[in-house]
Amino acid sequence: MCHSYFRWPRLQRFYQQNESYDWLKEFKTRHMVGQQIRRTVESISKRKCLTLKYYAKKILYFLRQQNILRNLKVFLERPPELQSALEGAVLVDQYCNPLADVTLESTSAQIEEITDKVKKNLRVKNATHPSLRFFFPGDCFVLENLEFQRQVICALNAVLYDQLQYKGNERDYYNPLNSYIHQVLLRRTGIPISLSVLYMTLARTLGVPLEPVNFPNHFLLRWCQNQRRWASDDIYDYVYIDAFGKGKQLAAKECENLIRHQVGADYYSAISTSELLLRMVGNLLNIGKRGEGNEKSYQLLRDSLDLYLTINPDNVQYLLLQARLYFHLGIWPEKCLCIFISVLVILIITVGLIMKHKRSGYNCVIYGWDPKCTMSQEWINTMRVHQLSKGADQPFYNVLVQDGTCRYAAQENLEPHSAPLEIAHPEVGRYFSEFSDTHYIANEELQARYPEDITVFTDERCLICAYFSPDSDETTFWRKQYYG
Repeated sequence: MCHSYFRWPRLQRFYQQNESYDWLKEFKTRHMVGQQIRRTVESISKRKCLTLKYYAKKILYFLRQQNILRNLKVFLERPPELQSALEGAVLVDQYCNPLADVTLESTSAQIEEITDKVKKNLRVKNATHPSLRFFFPGDCFVLENLEFQRQVICALNAVLYDQLQYKGNERDYYNPLNSYIHQVLLRRTGIPISLSVLYMTLARTLGVPLEPVNFPNHFLLRWCQNQRRWASDDIYDYVYIDAFGKGKQLAAKECENLIRHQVGADYYSAISTSELLLRMVGNLLNIGKRGEGNEKSYQLLRDSLDLYLTINPDNVQYLLLQARLYFHLGIWPEKCLCIFISVLVILIITVGLIMKHKRSGYNCVIYGWDPKCTMSQEWINTMRVHQLSKGADQPFYNVLVQDGTCRYAAQENLEPHSAPLEIAHPEVGRYFSEFSDTHYIANEELQARYPEDITVFTDERCLICAYFSPDSDETTFWRKQYYG
């Protein structure tokens, strides 16, 4: 193997390590392609060809979105306490508006200007207020005194709603601009969740620990009034703030008046930043569905689906909606196939399937599974399950590995083998009666333990394959990979 393969790691994505290449030829080819791209870009900038400019804009749109999507994935991999609702909202804004000049720095600067106005108002009421002391941007502090917190909330409401005239956009509620944080700051209007992100960010900056509440049909913030317990489980220990309603403060049961029906205590719980972003993106997705079927509404639907599935990649309903959208628009057939395969993995990872471990690379066959991890906490800690995106709260599979071992693997670490092969494990005959080209057939004992797996394994594949035309290349590939 040529040393170049190891010298430039990015080449590993394009070349197989166990194959030999004419590296001089490869270099010349890549160099010529690079020159052609540069010449094309230069011609676009020099010539006023509208067609070239149109496609150049499309390419720029796509490339920027891919970069933002990578940033979002990095953001979601951070510990929850390091995920800022503001930064998440900016990433959503950037993805839906990749050609606009939207940055976290510029957004934070505008919020800092509002913070200064709140401090000015606060100084008039209490010149010795702790929030007025100098602190470095990004420092996290909490006011211990509830009266000090009340003074901050009072000043915040006065500045945000009276002085700056922010308000909920009741007249044009379903305008997607209401969900973009840079537009909320520019137009001084929004919907409950976008105004809540702004309000919560300002309050936390000044020492008031507000929490987001995923209240149905009307997003809220909660503010704990029990100084002895900052994280109380009692919903009556909180005041609920309606950022859409000019910061109005509500008792627990008063919140039900906003939606005119009763809800359980679960709806008053605080949610994580990723859950907040799902709600925000879900709003955009619903707006896209309500659209008039034009290019603008389709683009919003595509963008919001991309974001939603990045945050929650196992949502089968939206995966299939994404595939149907691509089919309807007649674009990206390879992506559609990948979606259907991922749906297959989510819906029907069943006993008998030949899998590959994404991280360790071993080949295996599934002989059992649990809806959630059933191992001891000691095992979970040792195997660092908490570092997985879904932790222990996902299906875990008992697998027979090619090397003769038995292992317990998380769903997110497994993927269907691209070229299913028999697994040389001494226990295979204990669970399976035969190997059928692409998968193992469970014996009577295993069928009795997992009867639904056998039915789903057949029915769901037929359902998904029905999306393809009988003679298409996709169907041929599908049958070759999964039907045998």
